[in-house]
Amino acid sequence: MSQRNKPPFRADHVGSLLRPDALKGAREKFAKGQIGAAELKTIEDRAIADVIKKQEAAGLQSITDGEFRRSWWHLDFLWGLDGVEKHVMDTGIAFAAVTTRNEGVKVTGQLGFSNHPMIEHFKFLKANTTRTPKMTIPAPSALYGRPLATPIDKSIYPTREKFFADLGHAYKKAVRAFSDVGCRYLQLDEVFIAMLCDPKYRQQMKDRGDDPEALGRIYGDLINTAISDIPPDMTVTMHLCRGNYKSTFMGSGGYDAMQEVLFDRIKVHGYFMEYDTARAGGFEPLRRLQKGRLAVLGLVTTKTGTLESKDEIKRRIEEAAKFADLDQLCLSPQCGFASTEEGNILAADEQWAKLRMIGEVAREVWGN
Repeated sequence: MSQRNKPPFRADHVGSLLRPDALKGAREKFAKGQIGAAELKTIEDRAIADVIKKQEAAGLQSITDGEFRRSWWHLDFLWGLDGVEKHVMDTGIAFAAVTTRNEGVKVTGQLGFSNHPMIEHFKFLKANTTRTPKMTIPAPSALYGRPLATPIDKSIYPTREKFFADLGHAYKKAVRAFSDVGCRYLQLDEVFIAMLCDPKYRQQMKDRGDDPEALGRIYGDLINTAISDIPPDMTVTMHLCRGNYKSTFMGSGGYDAMQEVLFDRIKVHGYFMEYDTARAGGFEPLRRLQKGRLAVLGLVTTKTGTLESKDEIKRRIEEAAKFADLDQLCLSPQCGFASTEEGNILAADEQWAKLRMIGEVAREVWGN
């Protein structure tokens, strides 16, 4: 076994990081009109440059901007698509122990991709690290998959088929735009295929008139469309989780229900898979992991600050290796540390301790 010199790396991470207090304060002031966009950007730039150095010091090879310019893991990207606007919902999304803020999306025009601010976000990241800059964006299903239905202008999209066709084309342009500015490591955050493994969520989708089995195939095909124009040296992975908001979750269920879509239908290069608790089921679906693809085991939780035992993490890697070759496995946290700007309930020191520990375990399991 050996370390990898291309992504995904043996010791990797999902992307979002806890926001420093200075950044949180600046965003609050900006929302209140107390500072302007230029001053906010200066503070964001400073915070991102600092967190890049901290990732490098922690030994990470994939470097993100911590999603520091975002409020949500998904909505900020979706709001930047042509034809999508912010939407204030009647209520937030119910998680296990909390309800989210009530911000959402609505589709008011033809979907497309042009002049998206996150292109510049990536360019800043790339210019400030000598390691592999990693861009994270929501998978296409994020526009449709929340259990509260997305308002869609029926005069623009009288049929769902046209909506999904335009969504796939918009994402294809987005992925190509990132590759054109030098992105060679892109992660699609795919919550809603993982949520289709949850019986309660499947019923919610049925209740609003959707077929969960059909949705899984549609979401998979959207990903394939999105990555159909990438250059040959670009790596695209998908991150699977069942919700991450203030250290709580949205769903439960093993990957078995969606394993055919995930491993047979979707053409990504690797999978970041939530595996920090029994809510994600067992490792048996890894039997379907195709040759040349990798599974990044999310065995380290971001929901608490308690540092896992290295021996326990190694034991679970050995268990996973019964179903997929060890050389096809890597290690990461199960999700980001701050999928929304509020962040999970742990301290920054605890976050960095977990990331350093992942690197240590990776070196001990796969070699230096």
